[in-house]
Amino acid sequence: MPVRPDRTRPETLHDLSLSVHGGKALDSTLALRTPLVMANSYQLPDDPSEISWSATAPGLYTRNTGVNQAALEAKLAAMEGGENAVALASGVAALHAVFFSHVRLGDHVIVSDVTYEATWRLWTELLPQRYGIEATFVDVTDLDAVRRAMREETKLVCVEAIANPTTKVADIRALAEIAHAAGALLMVDSTFTPPPLYRPLADGADLVVHSLTKYINGHGDAMGGAVVGPHDLIQPIKADAMVDVGGVISPFNAWQIQRGSVTLPLRLRQHLASAQAVAELLDSDERVAFVEYPGLPSHPGHAVATRQFGGRGYGGMLAFAVDGDPDTQNRFVANLRLITSGFSLGHDDSLVVHTGTVGPRVATYPEPFRRLGHLRLSVGIEDTDDLLADLAQALDATFC
Repeated sequence: MPVRPDRTRPETLHDLSLSVHGGKALDSTLALRTPLVMANSYQLPDDPSEISWSATAPGLYTRNTGVNQAALEAKLAAMEGGENAVALASGVAALHAVFFSHVRLGDHVIVSDVTYEATWRLWTELLPQRYGIEATFVDVTDLDAVRRAMREETKLVCVEAIANPTTKVADIRALAEIAHAAGALLMVDSTFTPPPLYRPLADGADLVVHSLTKYINGHGDAMGGAVVGPHDLIQPIKADAMVDVGGVISPFNAWQIQRGSVTLPLRLRQHLASAQAVAELLDSDERVAFVEYPGLPSHPGHAVATRQFGGRGYGGMLAFAVDGDPDTQNRFVANLRLITSGFSLGHDDSLVVHTGTVGPRVATYPEPFRRLGHLRLSVGIEDTDDLLADLAQALDATFC
């Protein structure tokens, strides 16, 4: 007998229904959407003398959790299949919150050698220099290298499901087994692979981090970050990094991101379909020096991505370079008429950024990245044919 869908039981809903109803609960207003509550304080009971000022529930003070934050957290937990979630001011705040709450002086951390720049700087400079926590950077696609890097004092393994910017694919199930065998936690930054494309908790990850600014909000107009996982790992983050460090999300941003998340599965369909078409177009053009996209059979992580993402797609991000020097890359970007030169990703509009060959992270990139630099392209939700035509005309204009 088929399971009867029930909006109060997320496990009974398919992805589209979950994105609409996940975390939704009517309050005293009976509004069908959680109202925007901009108050930073709430009325206390007649006797507040025994209240914990570090409590992490709505109804006390917005730094301790606001109404809109709580609603967003409930939705994120439902969408990721986690027990609990904490929403914070940015994706970097979410990353720092995990490190601050779950790593101590004398601990050791393993970090992917290709990772987001803020993660790189946190683990190459800020945390080792200020707190004496040692990090080892490892090619996480080399599972034997990860095993060799594990120590008795290793407490955390930090990876990205698809690495920013090279699109290296991490085998989350295998990495979870390695981490857990050594008594360590596995944290997965899944910003490039939001649900329903991928849910790392189902493959053994302990904590999942998102920059909500990107795909989950999806409209380029709000900033936030989140960590999703079991209660016993999320509660320390709420108590320490949220309440006492103060990286809380604003009510307005939480409200905007919850609104944006409703259309996430629909938007992802277009992101994924267009990204695959764009990657294939670029890969077939001799004026393009290289294309890195997990959906291409030539990509080193294609087989892992196909298994891990279950055929749902390969993400909306790709890296490539046209055949030429930095001026050639810049001319190509300038010749684009639909795709915008801009930072960030996961927005409704397609964004491209030219990154050169200078910087501490570049040494771990594949050889073509080190030689040519790269163009990071976030494929938006415009018409696929329009995107393909824009890229084609920009190539023609650049190499005429």
